[in-house]
Amino acid sequence: MARFHTLKVKDIKRETVDAVSVAFEIPPQQQPEYQFKQGQYITLKMNIGGEEIRRSYSLCSSPYDKELRVAIKAVKGGKMSTYINGELKVGTSIDVMTPMGSFYSVLSGGNKKNYLLFAGGSGITPMMSIIKSVLYVEKQSTVTLIYANKNEESAIFRNELDALVSSNPNLKVVFVFDMPVTKISELQTGLISSDKAKALMENFGGTNADEYFICGPGPMMENVKVSLENLKIAKEKIHIEYFTAVIDAVNKAENNTIGADVKSKITVLQYGIETNFELKTSSISLLDAAIEAGVDAPFSCKGAVCCTCRAKVLEGKVKMDANFALTDAEVEEGFILTCQSHPLTEKVVIDYDA
Repeated sequence: MARFHTLKVKDIKRETVDAVSVAFEIPPQQQPEYQFKQGQYITLKMNIGGEEIRRSYSLCSSPYDKELRVAIKAVKGGKMSTYINGELKVGTSIDVMTPMGSFYSVLSGGNKKNYLLFAGGSGITPMMSIIKSVLYVEKQSTVTLIYANKNEESAIFRNELDALVSSNPNLKVVFVFDMPVTKISELQTGLISSDKAKALMENFGGTNADEYFICGPGPMMENVKVSLENLKIAKEKIHIEYFTAVIDAVNKAENNTIGADVKSKITVLQYGIETNFELKTSSISLLDAAIEAGVDAPFSCKGAVCCTCRAKVLEGKVKMDANFALTDAEVEEGFILTCQSHPLTEKVVIDYDA
C-alpha cells in the first residue's frame, strides 16, 4: 500500500531553462518502501500558498542508480511545478508517496530484446529510468529512443543522453525538433503525426521491436498509438503513460449515461481498517466519498491518469468514467481508479491495500 513519508530534498539540478531534477534523502528505515521499478512515479504533497497541492512525477533515476530523483518541468499556471523550479531549496521537507505505476516491463539478464521508446517533452522522464535500467540489466538488448521537442535547448537530459550513446553501442537516440535551431533532416523536423511516426520507425528499425513505450503530449501519443495499430503491433507490446488526460476521451466519458441510480452500501479497507458509508451511483466518486468519510485515501491527479487512487473491488460492481492508467489485465483483476468510480450494486467492497 502506497503511503506518504516526509523526505528532505538532497539535491536540485537545473536541467534546462524551465526544468529541474530533484533528488530526495531517504532514511535507512524507509528505504525498503522506496524501492521502485524503472518507469514508475512518486506523488509529492506540499502546502503552497495555504493550499494542499498533490502532483505525480515520474522517476528519471534507475533503481540501479541508488537514488530517488524526479524531473519537473515548469508548467504555465502550475503551482507546484512553478514553485519547485523557482523557489525550492535543498533541505526542504516534502511529503513523498512511495513509488507506484505499471509503465515497465520485466527485465532479465538473459533477455535479447529490441526496445522502441517515443518521448515528447517531459515524457523523457520515465524513459531515462527505462533506458538506464535496460542498459544495466540486459546487455544483449538494444534501445532506440525517438525524442521530440520544440528545439535543441528544450530537450531535457540531452547531454546525459549524448553521454549514454557514446558509452553504449546498444543505444540509439533520434531527436525530432518542431523548430530546430540547426538544420536537420526533414524526417526529424516538425510535429510527430501518425505518418511521421511510421516513417521514423521504418527508418530507424522500430517496426519489429519487442516492447514499445510512449510518453509525452496527448496528440503525439495518440498519433504514435494509431501508427502502431496500423502496423498491427500486438497490443500487449505497447506501454503508454499519460501525464494528462486525452480531452476527447474525457468528454466522451462525461457524456455517458450512468443508468440506474443505485443507493449502495460502501465498505473501504485501508491499512486493515474498515470504513462504511452510503453512496448513490449519480453522486460523487468513490474517492471523494471515502475522503469525506474520513479515509486517508491516496490520490493525486483525479483525472484518470496517474493510478495513485487505485483500489481493488472485492465485492459488487462499479463503473469508471475514464481510465488512462490501468492496464486491461488490471481491470480484469478488479482494480479501479476510485477517482472515476461509481457504485452499480447495492453493496460494494473496495480494498486500497490489495
